Amino acid sequence: MNSPAPTTPEWLGVVEWTLGERERFVWRDGQVVPYRTEPLPAPVNYGCLPGTLNPADAAEVDAVWLGEALPVGTEIRLAPSGLLHLADGDHKVIFGEAQEAHLAALLAWFPPERGAKLLDAAAAQTWLAELGLAELGLAELGAADGIA
Repeated sequence: MNSPAPTTPEWLGVVEWTLGERERFVWRDGQVVPYRTEPLPAPVNYGCLPGTLNPADAAEVDAVWLGEALPVGTEIRLAPSGLLHLADGDHKVIFGEAQEAHLAALLAWFPPERGAKLLDAAAAQTWLAELGLAELGLAELGAADGIA
């Protein structure tokens, strides 16, 4: 994986599940609401890109943030650092500095039959463009969900 280029588009994300926690939340109607308690804690910060749609699961595009724990509800604008590609199409856009321990924990989270593999930042942007999201800028994404 590589670092994003300075001109790489940024994406608005919202943390729904904090690294190390079992309590999971979900983005619904412009806010983060309780979802369920998971049997195991999250190995990364997990959330979504509001205003997007992944046809693989008919929900917002999933995102993960590597590094320190981020509180649920944290809104972040960053350029992707990679893509976790899954065989079923329910890919996860990766944000943050790619450190070996974080990437290993992320890959270990998925069973082998999901075919998890790490791709670079360009692959993340290409996939988002294929979903028809490339033309959406930060202002449009934020405005679509009432996020400033």
